Amino acid sequence: MRPALGGDERAIEGLPIRLVIALVVGVASLGVMMNTLGGIQTLGVSELDTKPSPEVVNTSAQNLTVAAVGPEGDRIANATIVAKSGTATLESVRTAQTNASGYATLRIDPSLGPNQEEGRIELGVKPPSSGGYEDDRDNTAVLVVAE
Repeated sequence: MRPALGGDERAIEGLPIRLVIALVVGVASLGVMMNTLGGIQTLGVSELDTKPSPEVVNTSAQNLTVAAVGPEGDRIANATIVAKSGTATLESVRTAQTNASGYATLRIDPSLGPNQEEGRIELGVKPPSSGGYEDDRDNTAVLVVAE
């Protein structure tokens, strides 16, 4: 004869572990779904980089040509190139907008500290308002060497 439902105390034994397993599986599934949804919104966005020419300069006043490039190496027009002091020093932040060919020219006069053999000028890109571009990662920098 089976005991009455109210008298069966075994049902509670497996319930907590089943709840814990269901919770763990649910949280893991939710994490996978959120990661997938998070990746969907950035599918149309491309990372920009800089391509300076020359990549190595000395400590004299000179023109620096910088291209804004997309992920496939294509040149991006109407982007703003920003050059600022890194471990090499510039008197002020320099900016220029890329032309229709994707190139910008900046006038720089870098300097190095005493007993400093080399340094870097940091480059950044402000993407054009249209085109689905962003600049979240570090860009190619310019190496400055002592004369």
